[in-house]
Amino acid sequence: MLYSLARPFLFALDPETAHDLTLSSLHKFGGWLPRCPREHGKAVDIMGLRFPNAVGLAAGLDKNGEAIDGLSAFGFGFIEVGTVTPRPQPGNPKPRMFRIPTKHAIINRLGFNNHGVDNLVARVRASKYKGILGINIGKNFDTPIERAADDYLICLDKVYAHASYVTVNISSPNTKNLRQLQGESELDDLLGQLKARQTRLADQHGRYVPMTLKIAPDMDDAQIVNIADALRRHRIDGVIATNTTTGREGVEGQQHATETGGLSGAPVREKSNRVIAALAQKLAGELPIIGVGGITEGAHAAEKIKAGASLVQVYTGFIYGGPQFVGDCIKAAAQAV
Repeated sequence: MLYSLARPFLFALDPETAHDLTLSSLHKFGGWLPRCPREHGKAVDIMGLRFPNAVGLAAGLDKNGEAIDGLSAFGFGFIEVGTVTPRPQPGNPKPRMFRIPTKHAIINRLGFNNHGVDNLVARVRASKYKGILGINIGKNFDTPIERAADDYLICLDKVYAHASYVTVNISSPNTKNLRQLQGESELDDLLGQLKARQTRLADQHGRYVPMTLKIAPDMDDAQIVNIADALRRHRIDGVIATNTTTGREGVEGQQHATETGGLSGAPVREKSNRVIAALAQKLAGELPIIGVGGITEGAHAAEKIKAGASLVQVYTGFIYGGPQFVGDCIKAAAQAV
C-alpha cells in the first residue's frame, strides 16, 4: 500500500537518485517498518545453510550494505550485498541507469561503484540483521585483468568472517574485460586460487563459508558446459545464474534501449531460464543453482525453481513491484518445490 503511493514519486525522479533516496530512507527509517516473517515460505537447505524461504535480494541494490536492516523487513529469505571491490571507486560517469517501464526493465552501466570492502565490512558489523547474508566481490576497474585474482583474494580475506556465503562476480558487463574471466583458462586459474584461499580461511576461522560464482546469460552451450565443468572441478559450492544481458531483445525501439550497459528485468527472463536449465542438466544436482533474471511476478520465481534452481533472487522486479511482489514470489516458489 505504502509503495503504491511512493512509486509515482520515485519514478518521477532520475533512477539513480530514486535508488539512493530509497536506500537512505531504509537506512534511517527501516526499523519502523512492519516486519514480514521470513518463515512464511518453505525452508531450503543448500550449501550447509538453511534458507527460511527461497527468495533472496540480488546483489547490486545495496552495494555498500547501507540498508541491510531496512531491507530485512520485506521477508527475504536471504540478502546479498555488493558488488564490492578492494578500493573505493566512483563507477562510470552519470547518467548510468535507465528505466524502460513498458517492459519492466532497467539498463545500468554503474560499473561497480562502491565505497570499498573495508567500508562494507564496517556496515555489516554494525547491522542487526541475523539472517543469511551473501557478500558479492569483484575487481577494481583499473586492476589489469591478468591481476584480477589479486583483487578477489583481497576481498575474500576481508569479508570471509562476516558472510554467510561469498559470491564471485565475473559477469558484470560494466567493467572492461571482466567477462573474459569466464574463459576456460582464466576461470580455471581464478577458481583454483579462490578455492585454495577458501580452504585456508576455513582452517583459520574454524568455519566454512560457501562460495558461489555469478555468471552471465550471454553464453552459448559450449561455454555453459565449460563453466559447469570448472565449477565441479574446483568444488565451488553454488552458481548464480544470471547477471544482466548485453543483448537488447525485447526492448527494441524503446526509449533508452540503445544505452550501453546491462539489461535487467523481464527481457532477460528467457535467457536466464535457458542457462539455468542447461546448467541443471549438466550439473545433475552436484551443486545448487540460484536463479535470477527477469522475475517480475510470482509465477516467474516458480518457473526458475522448476527449471532447476534451488533458490531465486530478485532486483528489478522488486523495484517495479515493491514489497508485495516479494511475498508473491515466496508463495509461488514454495508451491513449485
